[in-house]
Amino acid sequence: MNSDSDLQIAGDILEVPHLLQPPREHPATVSEFVGLARSIAADRSQWEHLVQYDATSRWYRRLRTGPGYEVWLLSWVPGQGSGLHDHGRSSGVLTVLEGVLTERTERDTRALGAGSQRVFAPGYIHEVVNDSLEPAVSLHVYYPGLTEMPMHSAQCAPAVVTA
Repeated sequence: MNSDSDLQIAGDILEVPHLLQPPREHPATVSEFVGLARSIAADRSQWEHLVQYDATSRWYRRLRTGPGYEVWLLSWVPGQGSGLHDHGRSSGVLTVLEGVLTERTERDTRALGAGSQRVFAPGYIHEVVNDSLEPAVSLHVYYPGLTEMPMHSAQCAPAVVTA
């Protein structure tokens, strides 16, 4: 039996710079977009001072763009919702920053508290609503950037969340 470890055989990869992948300036994979959303969520100084609440409609602001993606900040006062929609050809990451939002799909209804994330592919149909009595804030990453948001009229799952 050979007692040499893989590290002894191959050497330390960090000592072979030409084998290392260069860090990407912008995300390119689903996990990197999830990581981008988490890093923005964790750094309140990037978004907290920008949040506004509008009693007549959902408030939103584009935080950043990169090659092929956009990051949006949204606020939701109690009772506000998105309506049933999809995101056209865009995939996305929804992260709840503060409060609780309810996501309804044809199959399910789930409460999303602060820190919750949902990842979706093109054509994913859902509705997001603030069913709580407190305001909520969310972060949305779309890739490619959002160019359409078709609305749908079909019913989603019931509003009751079962435990």
